[in-house]
Amino acid sequence: MQNQRMPKATAEAAHFVEDYLPALLAQATNLIQGEFHRIVRAKGFTVSEWRVLATLASNEPMSIGRLAQITVTKQPTLTRVLDRMQARGHVKRIPHEEDRRVTLVGITPAGTKLALGLIKLARDHENRVLEPFGLQRASDLKGTLKEMIALHEAPGEEASEDEED
Repeated sequence: MQNQRMPKATAEAAHFVEDYLPALLAQATNLIQGEFHRIVRAKGFTVSEWRVLATLASNEPMSIGRLAQITVTKQPTLTRVLDRMQARGHVKRIPHEEDRRVTLVGITPAGTKLALGLIKLARDHENRVLEPFGLQRASDLKGTLKEMIALHEAPGEEASEDEED
């Protein structure tokens, strides 16, 4: 009679992804942001435009490099997005006062108005997602994620978008 047990290595790998933090974060992110991104697209924006508006609405003007990092967008892609958004009057480019090589990006009043509407929709969506867990667990989860980001964020690291093979 053959041994019905899996080899140890196979048994350890069998449920690896189901309990591996990066895989769990990726699955949760994909599902939850996918729900909201459908709303963003229905409002006539790309996901990149939404990320730029949301980031700039709550920040001072920032460099394109920093904006790329926060929005998880490669810099060449972000430059094209900013070109479209500037043509529509949603963002503005501002020369850096001390370093002529750096261009800052800020949001316009028209962009702020759009961003505030989308942010309200995002908060409503977030509340629906977190409601089953209660306020304390939701707060703890967000705090833990912020700590993880701070611990693993490399200063000046270029953003990387998910790439499909």
